[in-house]
Amino acid sequence: MKVAILSGSVYGTAEEVARHAQNLLKAAGFETFYSSRASLAEVQAFAPEAFLAVTSTTGMGELPDNLQPLYSMIRDQLPAAWRGLPGAVIALGDASYGDTFCGGGEQMRELFFSELGLREVQEMLRLDASESVTPETDAEPWLADLIGALKG
Repeated sequence: MKVAILSGSVYGTAEEVARHAQNLLKAAGFETFYSSRASLAEVQAFAPEAFLAVTSTTGMGELPDNLQPLYSMIRDQLPAAWRGLPGAVIALGDASYGDTFCGGGEQMRELFFSELGLREVQEMLRLDASESVTPETDAEPWLADLIGALKG
């Protein structure tokens, strides 16, 4: 199965988590595509069979700048070929921000499952920066479950 990993990061933490997820998915036998500045054309050329978004949250609950262009292109085009494919989201945030905690992840969930029609195969993982110093390690049990869901 081919898994496209989309990531949005301000300080690089979400990119670290995305790269770690890519390594675990590859080790489990999946073909992966990951670029922190992917274009829609690159993602479509890969012909993904599943999606994973890993994003931090910035400002008032927005997506990071590096993910905004891809997010907008996907929203504008809503590729029909992706409807029904499995997807999942890892959101990074800081719970001290209250209502905007993991807002970037919430935006990706909305895009994936409400607008694109992907199937949410696993509930969104919320990683809290005020509690976690190793988010890539903290994501491992969730990623193991995701791998199982994608293989099942």
